[in-house]
Amino acid sequence: MKKIVISVVASTFFVACGPQERVSRETFEQVNQSMKVKRLTEVEILDAAMVWGDSISNEAQNQLISSLQNAVTEKGVLGAIEYCNVQALPILAEVSQKYGVEIRRASNRYRNPADQPTEEESQILEAYEYNAENGNKSDPNIQKFENGEVYLYTKAIVIPGGFCLSCHGESGKELNEETQKKLNELYPQDKATGHKVGDLRGMWSIRIPKKEVVKRF
Repeated sequence: MKKIVISVVASTFFVACGPQERVSRETFEQVNQSMKVKRLTEVEILDAAMVWGDSISNEAQNQLISSLQNAVTEKGVLGAIEYCNVQALPILAEVSQKYGVEIRRASNRYRNPADQPTEEESQILEAYEYNAENGNKSDPNIQKFENGEVYLYTKAIVIPGGFCLSCHGESGKELNEETQKKLNELYPQDKATGHKVGDLRGMWSIRIPKKEVVKRF
């Protein structure tokens, strides 16, 4: 009885090792190899987070500027101010949700009180302000928080052109009386006027979970 069992097992083994099974095993090994988690260095992850942060901030800025330009075309400057008051934060929330990050703008010369810098952001923002005051270039920055599980990407926001001065320029000059009145009405604590082209407006602040960066590899 024992010999019969051995014979059957051996027969099964030889059938299983036929050409078709060898192909299946090769395919299995290929799939198994492709599913192995790539070993990433901290430097690689950090570099990827920097590139990703730059891409996300560009997308967020382009969406805000595009939406604001459309609002100015359709509703004029006053209508655009009202539009920005209602829609700016939802636009950023939408981009945040799309990428699994948290996007905001931070400024000591804020318009919306929601843009006041957090404790984490304050020192970085002060460095950007120092560079602006002394004519130094401000490069994007990335730092680790929460035991390295979250990256904080920041990038300076600069007044790019005259278009922005219609809402952020000097009162009585670029800002007419009607525009100033609307700003006072919607933003009683507004500190975002008196700018000129090239001024530091604030900074992009993007909290990027490390796990979201790793997913992209």
